[in-house]
Amino acid sequence: MSELQSLEDLGEAIAPAAEEAPVHVQKLDAQGRAYATGKRKDAIARVWIKPGTGKITINKREYSAYFARPVLQLIIRQPIMLTERDGQYDITVTVTGGGLSGQAGAVRHGISKALTYYEPELRGALKKEGFLTRDSRVVERKKYGKAKARRSFQFSKR
Repeated sequence: MSELQSLEDLGEAIAPAAEEAPVHVQKLDAQGRAYATGKRKDAIARVWIKPGTGKITINKREYSAYFARPVLQLIIRQPIMLTERDGQYDITVTVTGGGLSGQAGAVRHGISKALTYYEPELRGALKKEGFLTRDSRVVERKKYGKAKARRSFQFSKR
């Protein structure tokens, strides 16, 4: 090993160690679909995306029938509208666990991940909006000696 004489020599010695940004490649299955898993609270959504007419099917039902509230429908469509891919992909989802709000968040997360697997160049826009980050907030467990997670029983001096 040679002895370093100046700071420039040190910079040249360290430079090869710097890694380049990872290159994201398209991940498709044998049927030409992109698969991803989305999670939120206790809900888990399995999402398949393939080229099509824009039909979204959740648990073998139309998404507007499964999620009747317009707010939940909006949450599901956010990644599609953001990337301007409305009507280009057929999306099939199976979602289990949790309530409707958590399921909608899980479906959004899964659709976002599947879009990045199908079209890796969309990753930047989806990541900037926070759709690729799993929302890790879950319900706090109940502790013994407490009525709920933190709520104590009513105190009486007498």
